Amino acid sequence: LVPQYESIRDEVRAAMDEVFETQQFVLGPKVAELEERIASYCGVRRAVGVASGSDAILLSLMALGVGPGDEVITTPYTFFSTVSAITRLGARPVFVDIDPRTYNISPDGLGAALTGSTRAVIVVHLYGQTADMDPIMESAGGMDVPVIEDACQSIGALYRGRKAGSIGTAGCFSFFPTKNLGGFGDGGMVVTGDGDLADRIAALRVHGGTRRYYHDEVGVNSRLDALQAAVLCVKLAHLESWNEARRRNAAFYNGALSHLGGVTVPYIEPRNTCTFNQYVIRADRRDGLKRYLADNGVGSEIYYPLPLHLQHCFSFLGGKEGDFPEAERAARETLALPVYPELTDGQLAVVAGAIEKFVSTGAVT
Repeated sequence: LVPQYESIRDEVRAAMDEVFETQQFVLGPKVAELEERIASYCGVRRAVGVASGSDAILLSLMALGVGPGDEVITTPYTFFSTVSAITRLGARPVFVDIDPRTYNISPDGLGAALTGSTRAVIVVHLYGQTADMDPIMESAGGMDVPVIEDACQSIGALYRGRKAGSIGTAGCFSFFPTKNLGGFGDGGMVVTGDGDLADRIAALRVHGGTRRYYHDEVGVNSRLDALQAAVLCVKLAHLESWNEARRRNAAFYNGALSHLGGVTVPYIEPRNTCTFNQYVIRADRRDGLKRYLADNGVGSEIYYPLPLHLQHCFSFLGGKEGDFPEAERAARETLALPVYPELTDGQLAVVAGAIEKFVSTGAVT
Protein backbone atom coordinates (compact mmCIF):
# COMPACT_ATOMS: atom_id res chain seq x y z
CA LEU A 1 0.00 0.00 0.00
CA VAL A 2 2.89 2.40 0.65
CA PRO A 3 4.12 2.67 -2.96
CA GLN A 4 0.53 3.05 -4.19
CA TYR A 5 -0.07 5.94 -1.78
CA GLU A 6 3.17 7.61 -2.78
CA SER A 7 1.99 7.68 -6.41
CA ILE A 8 -1.35 9.38 -5.61
CA ARG A 9 -0.54 11.25 -2.40
CA ASP A 10 -1.35 14.75 -3.69
CA GLU A 11 -4.64 13.67 -5.31
CA VAL A 12 -5.80 11.90 -2.17
CA ARG A 13 -4.90 14.72 0.19
CA ALA A 14 -6.66 17.29 -1.97
CA ALA A 15 -9.82 15.14 -2.07
CA MET A 16 -9.77 14.65 1.69
CA ASP A 17 -9.23 18.38 2.25
CA GLU A 18 -12.46 19.02 0.35
CA VAL A 19 -14.31 16.86 2.87
CA PHE A 20 -12.60 18.59 5.79
CA GLU A 21 -13.76 21.94 4.43
CA THR A 22 -17.39 20.82 4.14
CA GLN A 23 -17.40 18.97 7.50
CA GLN A 24 -19.87 16.49 5.97
CA PHE A 25 -18.41 13.17 7.05
CA VAL A 26 -21.22 10.61 6.85
CA LEU A 27 -22.96 9.84 3.55
CA GLY A 28 -23.61 13.19 1.84
CA PRO A 29 -22.60 14.44 -1.64
CA LYS A 30 -19.21 12.72 -1.80
CA VAL A 31 -20.77 9.31 -1.16
CA ALA A 32 -23.48 10.07 -3.73
CA GLU A 33 -20.77 10.93 -6.24
CA LEU A 34 -18.99 7.63 -5.64
CA GLU A 35 -22.27 5.73 -5.92
CA GLU A 36 -22.97 7.32 -9.29
CA ARG A 37 -19.46 6.61 -10.55
CA ILE A 38 -19.47 2.97 -9.41
CA ALA A 39 -22.91 2.41 -10.95
CA SER A 40 -21.66 3.86 -14.25
CA TYR A 41 -18.44 1.83 -14.08
CA CYS A 42 -20.35 -1.41 -13.55
CA GLY A 43 -23.06 -0.56 -16.06
CA VAL A 44 -25.94 -0.81 -13.59
CA ARG A 45 -28.80 1.47 -12.56
CA ARG A 46 -27.93 2.01 -8.91
CA ALA A 47 -25.17 1.70 -6.32
CA VAL A 48 -25.55 2.03 -2.56
CA GLY A 49 -22.54 2.73 -0.33
CA VAL A 50 -22.32 0.76 2.93
CA ALA A 51 -19.83 0.28 5.73
CA SER A 52 -18.09 -2.87 4.44
CA GLY A 53 -18.24 -5.71 1.96
CA SER A 54 -19.58 -7.93 4.73
CA ASP A 55 -22.46 -5.52 5.26
CA ALA A 56 -23.07 -5.36 1.52
CA ILE A 57 -23.83 -9.09 1.56
CA LEU A 58 -25.87 -8.91 4.76
CA LEU A 59 -27.97 -5.97 3.57
CA SER A 60 -28.59 -7.61 0.19
CA LEU A 61 -29.96 -10.70 1.94
CA MET A 62 -32.05 -8.55 4.30
CA ALA A 63 -33.48 -6.55 1.40
CA LEU A 64 -34.46 -9.78 -0.37
CA GLY A 65 -36.35 -10.92 2.71
CA VAL A 66 -34.11 -13.84 3.64
CA GLY A 67 -34.85 -15.08 7.14
CA PRO A 68 -35.33 -18.08 9.45
CA GLY A 69 -36.06 -21.33 7.68
CA ASP A 70 -34.74 -20.16 4.32
CA GLU A 71 -31.88 -21.85 2.49
CA VAL A 72 -29.13 -19.91 0.74
CA ILE A 73 -26.78 -21.75 -1.60
CA THR A 74 -23.13 -20.75 -1.64
CA THR A 75 -19.56 -22.08 -1.59
CA PRO A 76 -17.59 -23.37 1.41
CA TYR A 77 -14.37 -21.95 -0.05
CA THR A 78 -14.64 -18.22 0.55
CA PHE A 79 -14.13 -15.52 3.15
CA PHE A 80 -16.09 -15.94 6.37
CA SER A 81 -18.61 -13.14 5.85
CA THR A 82 -20.21 -14.79 2.83
CA VAL A 83 -21.67 -17.42 5.13
CA SER A 84 -21.88 -15.49 8.40
CA ALA A 85 -24.34 -13.10 6.74
CA ILE A 86 -26.63 -16.04 6.01
CA THR A 87 -26.54 -17.48 9.51
CA ARG A 88 -26.96 -14.08 11.19
CA LEU A 89 -30.40 -13.89 9.59
CA GLY A 90 -31.37 -17.33 10.83
CA ALA A 91 -31.16 -18.85 7.35
CA ARG A 92 -29.27 -22.04 6.54
CA PRO A 93 -26.25 -22.16 4.23
CA VAL A 94 -26.33 -24.94 1.66
CA PHE A 95 -22.83 -25.58 0.36
CA VAL A 96 -21.84 -26.58 -3.16
CA ASP A 97 -18.28 -27.67 -4.00
CA ILE A 98 -15.98 -25.67 -6.24
CA ASP A 99 -14.58 -26.06 -9.73
CA PRO A 100 -11.00 -27.20 -9.00
CA ARG A 101 -9.55 -25.04 -11.78
CA THR A 102 -11.14 -21.67 -10.95
CA TYR A 103 -12.00 -22.22 -7.24
CA ASN A 104 -15.46 -20.80 -7.96
CA ILE A 105 -18.74 -22.56 -7.24
CA SER A 106 -19.64 -25.43 -9.57
CA PRO A 107 -22.67 -24.52 -11.74
CA ASP A 108 -23.67 -28.18 -12.04
CA GLY A 109 -23.58 -28.65 -8.29
CA LEU A 110 -25.52 -25.46 -7.75
CA GLY A 111 -28.30 -26.54 -10.09
CA ALA A 112 -28.65 -29.82 -8.23
CA ALA A 113 -28.82 -28.07 -4.85
CA LEU A 114 -31.77 -25.81 -5.68
CA THR A 115 -34.97 -26.73 -3.84
CA GLY A 116 -38.28 -25.17 -2.95
CA SER A 117 -36.66 -23.84 0.23
CA THR A 118 -33.91 -21.95 -1.62
CA ARG A 119 -34.41 -18.24 -1.05
CA ALA A 120 -31.19 -16.94 -2.61
CA VAL A 121 -27.86 -17.93 -4.14
CA ILE A 122 -24.59 -16.20 -3.26
CA VAL A 123 -21.99 -16.68 -5.98
CA VAL A 124 -18.43 -15.70 -5.04
CA HIS A 125 -16.09 -14.41 -7.75
CA LEU A 126 -12.88 -15.53 -6.09
CA TYR A 127 -9.40 -14.04 -6.52
CA GLY A 128 -10.53 -11.69 -9.31
CA GLN A 129 -12.19 -14.21 -11.65
CA THR A 130 -15.94 -14.49 -12.14
CA ALA A 131 -17.86 -17.71 -11.71
CA ASP A 132 -19.61 -19.21 -14.75
CA MET A 133 -22.68 -17.00 -14.51
CA ASP A 134 -24.80 -18.02 -17.52
CA PRO A 135 -25.68 -21.54 -16.30
CA ILE A 136 -26.00 -20.24 -12.73
CA MET A 137 -28.47 -17.55 -13.77
CA GLU A 138 -30.38 -20.06 -15.90
CA SER A 139 -30.70 -22.55 -13.05
CA ALA A 140 -31.64 -19.93 -10.44
CA GLY A 141 -33.92 -18.04 -12.80
CA GLY A 142 -35.83 -21.22 -13.59
CA MET A 143 -36.91 -21.33 -9.95
CA ASP A 144 -37.24 -17.54 -9.55
CA VAL A 145 -34.35 -17.45 -7.05
CA PRO A 146 -32.35 -14.20 -6.80
CA VAL A 147 -28.58 -14.36 -7.27
CA ILE A 148 -26.22 -12.21 -5.20
CA GLU A 149 -22.73 -11.77 -6.62
CA ASP A 150 -20.08 -11.58 -3.91
CA ALA A 151 -17.66 -9.62 -6.07
CA CYS A 152 -15.67 -8.29 -3.11
CA GLN A 153 -12.43 -9.55 -4.69
CA SER A 154 -13.34 -8.87 -8.30
CA ILE A 155 -14.25 -5.27 -9.09
CA GLY A 156 -13.52 -4.70 -12.77
CA ALA A 157 -13.48 -8.39 -13.68
CA LEU A 158 -15.38 -9.35 -16.83
CA TYR A 159 -17.58 -12.32 -17.71
CA ARG A 160 -18.28 -12.40 -21.45
CA GLY A 161 -17.74 -8.65 -21.49
CA ARG A 162 -20.04 -7.94 -18.53
CA LYS A 163 -18.69 -6.45 -15.30
CA ALA A 164 -18.66 -8.54 -12.15
CA GLY A 165 -21.58 -7.51 -9.96
CA SER A 166 -23.79 -6.45 -12.87
CA ILE A 167 -25.18 -9.86 -13.84
CA GLY A 168 -27.14 -11.07 -10.82
CA THR A 169 -29.88 -9.45 -8.78
CA ALA A 170 -27.28 -7.55 -6.74
CA GLY A 171 -23.50 -7.29 -6.65
CA CYS A 172 -21.43 -6.71 -3.52
CA PHE A 173 -18.05 -5.01 -3.33
CA SER A 174 -15.52 -4.51 -0.55
CA PHE A 175 -13.21 -1.50 -0.33
CA PHE A 176 -10.93 -3.02 2.30
CA PRO A 177 -7.49 -1.42 1.83
CA THR A 178 -5.86 -4.42 0.11
CA LYS A 179 -8.61 -4.82 -2.50
CA ASN A 180 -7.91 -3.69 -6.07
CA LEU A 181 -10.01 -0.63 -5.22
CA GLY A 182 -9.28 -0.08 -1.55
CA GLY A 183 -10.02 2.74 0.83
CA PHE A 184 -8.24 3.98 3.93
CA GLY A 185 -10.33 1.69 6.12
CA ASP A 186 -13.50 -0.36 5.72
CA GLY A 187 -16.13 0.36 3.08
CA GLY A 188 -18.46 -1.45 0.72
CA MET A 189 -21.03 -1.07 -2.03
CA VAL A 190 -24.09 -2.86 -3.40
CA VAL A 191 -24.88 -2.45 -7.10
CA THR A 192 -28.14 -3.47 -8.73
CA GLY A 193 -30.41 -2.82 -11.67
CA ASP A 194 -33.46 -2.99 -9.39
CA GLY A 195 -34.37 0.48 -8.17
CA ASP A 196 -36.76 -0.79 -5.51
CA LEU A 197 -34.11 -3.12 -4.11
CA ALA A 198 -31.60 -0.25 -4.02
CA ASP A 199 -34.09 1.94 -2.17
CA ARG A 200 -34.65 -0.76 0.44
CA ILE A 201 -30.92 -1.29 0.97
CA ALA A 202 -30.45 2.48 1.27
CA ALA A 203 -33.09 2.53 4.02
CA LEU A 204 -31.76 -0.56 5.80
CA ARG A 205 -28.26 0.97 6.03
CA VAL A 206 -29.68 3.83 8.16
CA HIS A 207 -31.67 1.78 10.68
CA GLY A 208 -34.53 1.07 8.29
CA GLY A 209 -35.79 4.60 7.79
CA THR A 210 -36.31 6.79 4.75
CA ARG A 211 -36.48 9.94 6.87
CA ARG A 212 -34.81 10.80 10.12
CA TYR A 213 -36.32 9.28 13.28
CA TYR A 214 -39.07 7.43 11.35
CA HIS A 215 -38.40 3.72 10.83
CA ASP A 216 -40.36 1.39 8.57
CA GLU A 217 -38.39 -1.69 9.62
CA VAL A 218 -35.42 -2.64 11.77
CA GLY A 219 -32.24 -1.98 9.86
CA VAL A 220 -28.60 -1.51 10.83
CA ASN A 221 -26.03 1.27 11.00
CA SER A 222 -23.97 0.69 7.86
CA ARG A 223 -23.13 4.04 6.35
CA LEU A 224 -20.17 4.74 4.09
CA ASP A 225 -18.31 7.82 5.26
CA ALA A 226 -17.36 10.72 3.04
CA LEU A 227 -13.61 10.45 3.63
CA GLN A 228 -13.61 6.89 2.30
CA ALA A 229 -15.70 7.99 -0.67
CA ALA A 230 -13.26 10.80 -1.42
CA VAL A 231 -10.30 8.42 -1.42
CA LEU A 232 -12.17 5.89 -3.54
CA CYS A 233 -13.20 8.50 -6.11
CA VAL A 234 -9.51 9.28 -6.61
CA LYS A 235 -8.51 5.64 -6.80
CA LEU A 236 -11.33 4.66 -9.16
CA ALA A 237 -9.69 6.71 -11.91
CA HIS A 238 -6.60 4.48 -11.60
CA LEU A 239 -8.39 1.14 -11.22
CA GLU A 240 -8.17 -0.04 -14.82
CA SER A 241 -4.44 0.67 -15.07
CA TRP A 242 -3.84 -1.05 -11.72
CA ASN A 243 -5.83 -4.10 -12.83
CA GLU A 244 -3.81 -4.23 -16.04
CA ALA A 245 -0.58 -4.10 -14.01
CA ARG A 246 -1.80 -7.06 -11.96
CA ARG A 247 -2.48 -9.00 -15.17
CA ARG A 248 1.02 -8.12 -16.38
CA ASN A 249 2.53 -9.41 -13.13
CA ALA A 250 0.45 -12.57 -13.38
CA ALA A 251 1.72 -13.13 -16.93
CA PHE A 252 5.30 -12.84 -15.65
CA TYR A 253 4.65 -15.50 -13.02
CA ASN A 254 2.92 -17.74 -15.54
CA GLY A 255 5.96 -17.62 -17.79
CA ALA A 256 8.38 -18.23 -14.92
CA LEU A 257 6.50 -20.94 -13.03
CA SER A 258 4.48 -22.95 -15.56
CA HIS A 259 7.31 -25.40 -16.23
CA LEU A 260 7.94 -26.25 -12.58
CA GLY A 261 6.92 -29.66 -11.32
CA GLY A 262 4.65 -29.64 -8.32
CA VAL A 263 3.43 -26.10 -9.02
CA THR A 264 0.22 -25.20 -10.88
CA VAL A 265 -0.38 -21.62 -12.02
CA PRO A 266 -3.88 -20.09 -12.05
CA TYR A 267 -6.33 -21.16 -14.73
CA ILE A 268 -8.37 -18.34 -16.25
CA GLU A 269 -11.40 -19.24 -18.33
CA PRO A 270 -11.12 -17.80 -21.89
CA ARG A 271 -14.47 -16.03 -21.42
CA ASN A 272 -13.15 -14.17 -18.36
CA THR A 273 -10.96 -11.14 -17.79
CA CYS A 274 -9.36 -11.63 -14.37
CA THR A 275 -8.23 -8.80 -12.11
CA PHE A 276 -5.96 -10.93 -9.89
CA ASN A 277 -6.89 -9.62 -6.48
CA GLN A 278 -4.78 -12.64 -5.58
CA TYR A 279 -2.38 -14.69 -7.71
CA VAL A 280 -2.92 -18.18 -6.33
CA ILE A 281 -0.83 -21.22 -7.20
CA ARG A 282 -1.21 -24.84 -6.17
CA ALA A 283 1.87 -26.45 -4.66
CA ASP A 284 2.43 -30.08 -3.72
CA ARG A 285 4.48 -28.96 -0.71
CA ARG A 286 2.54 -25.78 0.01
CA ASP A 287 3.38 -25.35 3.69
CA GLY A 288 7.08 -26.00 3.12
CA LEU A 289 7.13 -23.55 0.23
CA LYS A 290 5.45 -20.88 2.35
CA ARG A 291 8.09 -21.28 5.07
CA TYR A 292 10.90 -21.23 2.51
CA LEU A 293 9.60 -18.02 0.95
CA ALA A 294 9.32 -16.37 4.35
CA ASP A 295 12.89 -17.43 5.19
CA ASN A 296 13.98 -15.73 1.96
CA GLY A 297 12.13 -12.47 2.50
CA VAL A 298 9.10 -13.18 0.30
CA GLY A 299 5.61 -12.72 1.71
CA SER A 300 2.80 -15.11 0.83
CA GLU A 301 -0.61 -16.01 2.24
CA ILE A 302 -3.04 -18.91 2.43
CA TYR A 303 -6.61 -18.12 1.33
CA TYR A 304 -8.24 -20.13 2.96
CA PRO A 305 -6.71 -22.76 5.29
CA LEU A 306 -10.02 -24.24 6.53
CA PRO A 307 -13.20 -24.39 4.43
CA LEU A 308 -16.26 -22.96 6.08
CA HIS A 309 -18.13 -26.26 6.45
CA LEU A 310 -15.34 -27.35 8.82
CA GLN A 311 -15.22 -24.17 10.91
CA HIS A 312 -16.14 -24.70 14.56
CA CYS A 313 -18.77 -21.95 14.59
CA PHE A 314 -20.66 -23.72 11.81
CA SER A 315 -20.53 -27.17 13.39
CA PHE A 316 -24.30 -27.04 13.87
CA LEU A 317 -24.58 -27.55 10.12
CA GLY A 318 -23.12 -31.04 10.51
CA GLY A 319 -20.25 -30.61 8.04
CA LYS A 320 -17.44 -33.15 8.03
CA GLU A 321 -14.23 -33.86 6.18
CA GLY A 322 -14.86 -35.31 2.76
CA ASP A 323 -18.13 -33.47 2.19
CA PHE A 324 -16.60 -31.03 -0.32
CA PRO A 325 -13.33 -32.58 -1.46
CA GLU A 326 -12.30 -29.91 -3.96
CA ALA A 327 -12.70 -27.11 -1.44
CA GLU A 328 -10.73 -29.14 1.09
CA ARG A 329 -7.98 -29.90 -1.41
CA ALA A 330 -7.71 -26.22 -2.37
CA ALA A 331 -7.38 -25.34 1.31
CA ARG A 332 -4.41 -27.75 1.57
CA GLU A 333 -2.62 -26.79 -1.63
CA THR A 334 -3.10 -23.12 -2.52
CA LEU A 335 -0.76 -20.22 -1.87
CA ALA A 336 -1.10 -16.56 -2.86
CA LEU A 337 1.98 -14.70 -4.12
CA PRO A 338 2.60 -10.93 -4.21
CA VAL A 339 0.88 -9.47 -7.28
CA TYR A 340 0.18 -5.82 -6.43
CA PRO A 341 0.61 -3.32 -9.29
CA GLU A 342 3.75 -1.58 -8.03
CA LEU A 343 5.95 -4.71 -8.04
CA THR A 344 9.08 -4.25 -10.10
CA ASP A 345 10.43 -6.80 -12.56
CA GLY A 346 13.28 -7.38 -10.14
CA GLN A 347 10.91 -8.17 -7.29
CA LEU A 348 8.86 -10.51 -9.46
CA ALA A 349 12.08 -12.28 -10.45
CA VAL A 350 13.05 -12.71 -6.79
CA VAL A 351 9.70 -14.36 -6.01
CA ALA A 352 9.82 -16.65 -9.03
CA GLY A 353 13.48 -17.48 -8.44
CA ALA A 354 12.83 -18.50 -4.84
CA ILE A 355 10.04 -20.84 -5.91
CA GLU A 356 12.16 -22.37 -8.66
CA LYS A 357 15.02 -22.95 -6.21
CA PHE A 358 12.68 -24.58 -3.70
CA VAL A 359 11.36 -26.95 -6.34
CA SER A 360 14.67 -27.72 -8.05
CA THR A 361 16.66 -28.33 -4.89
CA GLY A 362 13.95 -30.15 -2.97
CA ALA A 363 14.54 -27.74 -0.10
CA VAL A 364 13.37 -28.86 3.32
CA THR A 365 12.19 -26.31 5.89
